[in-house]
Amino acid sequence: MIRFLGWGRSIVMSVVNGIARAVLVLILLLVALLIFSLAWGDGQPKNMVLALDLREPIADSAASPGTVFTPRRVTVMEIVLGMETAGRDKRVKGMVMRLGNGALSIAEGQEIAGAIQRFKAKDKFVIAQTTAFFGAGLGDYVAASAANEIWMQPKSPFTPSGTGGGGLYLRGVFDKIEAEPQIVKRAEYKSAADMFMEKQMSAADREQLTRLMQSVYDSAVTQMAAARKLAKPQIVAALEASPQFSEDALKARLIDRIGYDDEAAAAANARAGAGAKTVKFMSYARDAAKPLGDANIAIVEAAGEIRDGTAKDSLLGANAGIASDDLSQAIRQAARDKAIKAIVLRVDSPGGSVTASDQILHEVKAAQKAGKPVVVSMGGVVASGGYFISVTANRIVAQPGTITGSIGVLTGKISFNKTLGLIGANSEQVSVGSNTLMGSPLSPYTPEQLVILNRHADVIYDDFTAKVAAGRKLPLDKVRAVARGRVWSGTDAQTHGLVDRLGGFWTAAGEAAALAKVPVGEMAFKIYPRRTGLWGSLSRLMGGMDASFGLLGRIESLLNLPALQALLGGISELPAGGPGGGVILKAAQLPEP
Repeated sequence: MIRFLGWGRSIVMSVVNGIARAVLVLILLLVALLIFSLAWGDGQPKNMVLALDLREPIADSAASPGTVFTPRRVTVMEIVLGMETAGRDKRVKGMVMRLGNGALSIAEGQEIAGAIQRFKAKDKFVIAQTTAFFGAGLGDYVAASAANEIWMQPKSPFTPSGTGGGGLYLRGVFDKIEAEPQIVKRAEYKSAADMFMEKQMSAADREQLTRLMQSVYDSAVTQMAAARKLAKPQIVAALEASPQFSEDALKARLIDRIGYDDEAAAAANARAGAGAKTVKFMSYARDAAKPLGDANIAIVEAAGEIRDGTAKDSLLGANAGIASDDLSQAIRQAARDKAIKAIVLRVDSPGGSVTASDQILHEVKAAQKAGKPVVVSMGGVVASGGYFISVTANRIVAQPGTITGSIGVLTGKISFNKTLGLIGANSEQVSVGSNTLMGSPLSPYTPEQLVILNRHADVIYDDFTAKVAAGRKLPLDKVRAVARGRVWSGTDAQTHGLVDRLGGFWTAAGEAAALAKVPVGEMAFKIYPRRTGLWGSLSRLMGGMDASFGLLGRIESLLNLPALQALLGGISELPAGGPGGGVILKAAQLPEP
């Protein structure tokens, strides 16, 4: 027995010693990397051209912290902040931007175009190059139009033409399988559940989508015309000629050069001067958001569907959207930081849980009570619950192409009890309590339960509109007139008082600086939520070194492979349907303009 205990003790000590040696090696490695970093700076060449690839869809911002398994993806905000840093860096002479796969919405294109204009204003150049402009949408071309030059391959298609889209309606299918959708909405424009309840597009939905698309199209045309120094009728005529070829686009002055990607890159390097080297944008800008001095403005990033709870306990939490506990904590951290004078809340969300949205709004109000002005910077879509969490902000800034509003409510379910009988199946349920199984998909609502459901919808809708009226300082009757579940463009939302100013992140940052009495030239940012988990801990330990240590950059690139994202199915738009938990603030799956 003594011999066995001694053997066990030796094994335990071996394991402990092994762990201790591993920790020591890690510490020594970090020290060595620190020395390397101090000796070699950030490791970037003295004359460089950045290469930015926008051919795949990108997130607006980091909705939740990443882990070692799921690091944050490249985002619109990283591009905006990275280009600002590059604009101040004398080593960066210009940028080559590849795009054209139709990955950008108009609002994303407008945000990136604004960043390009700021970059060019610092005596830098941008060349946009595309194999082709695929897709009828205008977002990619809006971004490209801000460049000094646009290059296209010969005989390649130019297809941007406008905005459009439609919906799928399943009511006829449900009737055939005897499924019963029971969904209530507030109000007539709240169309997210129309795919279940209707056999065709409603008159109200057609009205709002037609106006939305026209407004977004007009703002895009105005911006493209100004950037290309063409009259708006010329732009419209050129778009009406699509689909066409690159040679046609050249004649219409929509592009500047016919050429391949290597030729555009060579032209950029030649323009940059002797010895210029191409550097991937994210290799350069990985730490672009780090403040030059002490941070005085917080950037709180909120992107994705709004959900209750936390994503921190999940290894896959980085793709969970907006978790209410996490975002509330991020706002709280920013509010408690005495160095932070104002908060820019960057929102890109179609909405989600009403309880989660209210939890987040509570923290926004608390930050304001603590003396921290809050300015909302809207991304591509800030609707329903996304607008809910924004209503009390001191200022709201949106792009002309932002889709916002959708001040409304949905609740209900689809019952499939009769459907089971069609295939010879049967279901039976037992419960104690009259409404225990109210949310069950195996039985329809009773008349009494429908009364409860409608009361819930009325209470939440009244609360939502009252919060908008108080936050926006508008008469309640005016809010109710522009609410009704209707979506608006940023331009129209400003007209109706739902938005204060049109512009991008830097417009919002300027508003925050003014409210906090921070000189614009002295703005320095800290981003929330902070990254957590092993990778976040390593990032904090490493500080700025990973920008200068190529191996870590390559590791992060491997970890940052784009995750496959399934399109949200129609059923995901449907609330749970149970008492107390089945009311959602969610906008429809809108057509991509």
